[in-house]
Amino acid sequence: MIKLDGSYGEGGGAILRMALALSSITLQPFEIVNIRKGRPNPGLQPQHLACIKALEDLCNASSEGAEAGSATVKFFPGKAQSRTLSIDIGTAGSVTLLLQAVLLPALFAPGKVRLNLAGGTNVMRSQPAEYFSEVFLPHTARFGSCSFSLLRRGYFPKGGGKAELEIRPLFRLGDYDTFADFRKAVSQQLPGINLAERGKLLKIAGISHASADLKKAEVAERQAHSAKISLSRQLLKIGISCGITIRAEYSESFSTGSGITLFAYFSAAGKDDIDAANPVILGADALGERGKKAEVVGQEAATALVREISSGACVDHYLADQLIPFMAIAGNSRILTSEVTNHCLANMFVVEKFLGRCLEADKERKVVLTI
Repeated sequence: MIKLDGSYGEGGGAILRMALALSSITLQPFEIVNIRKGRPNPGLQPQHLACIKALEDLCNASSEGAEAGSATVKFFPGKAQSRTLSIDIGTAGSVTLLLQAVLLPALFAPGKVRLNLAGGTNVMRSQPAEYFSEVFLPHTARFGSCSFSLLRRGYFPKGGGKAELEIRPLFRLGDYDTFADFRKAVSQQLPGINLAERGKLLKIAGISHASADLKKAEVAERQAHSAKISLSRQLLKIGISCGITIRAEYSESFSTGSGITLFAYFSAAGKDDIDAANPVILGADALGERGKKAEVVGQEAATALVREISSGACVDHYLADQLIPFMAIAGNSRILTSEVTNHCLANMFVVEKFLGRCLEADKERKVVLTI
């Protein structure tokens, strides 16, 4: 049984999520201790329990110690199945963080997997739902087709957001005798994830959103306008100009909330269009809070995106850690990110426990590659 210390690095829930995903595809059981030791409320929270329960249902797995507040869990994986799951976190816990544990095994199931998700879709310390669909999901297309639908936004504190994700795998883990055989076949048939060079900035797009009760105050429009003005000014200072389109939208939700997510699309190096196989899309976002002006929210997101653009990176630092397991499986991969974060290093630590040493990071040059 693989042993993991959940206090490694930042001591957050990322180690548990990554371990659940890799355990479910390699069929190696694990035990993790000191879960979320570095957090103010350590141990398992509803979001983490939902991850475990979802994989128990998807993979006919079992666990020990999966209780609220538990700092130690043992997980015994089974083979992923083709089925429909309804997963309700029950709080504003992030559905996109939950998918970090569930998506990988679902991508290698014997057939279609459909996930009906309920929880937080736009909450602190997690990628917004639109970042998940517009920045992250395009990189999973080499492994299977994923169709994501956001049905209702879920803000803190009540959550209640709804989303659907349908996954149609291209590679079925069950077709191979061992995970090593599967991994070899995938690496031979697929191109690696190569995101180390980028061309010109083609456009910037965005989604500014707010709960319906903020429509009269025009919060979504104000966030969008502020972001557009700030982007134009900051890009001009570094000699860049491009089209900027930010959509404003409102939706019914259980809690009052708002936010904005921005996307910068680049062409492939030496070309005029985006590379569909290895798209360079940088993302950044900001959330509204009680007492924070909508204009400040827009400015925060704009500044964060310009920081990513100015770094010269092909992968923003939020995406880098999520690509780690996919790089390890595909092989022949290399990414240039704006920052090799502790989250990125923690995911590499877990990958090494399950797959052996197959990734290397150069923090100074901000490069992660397979070896």
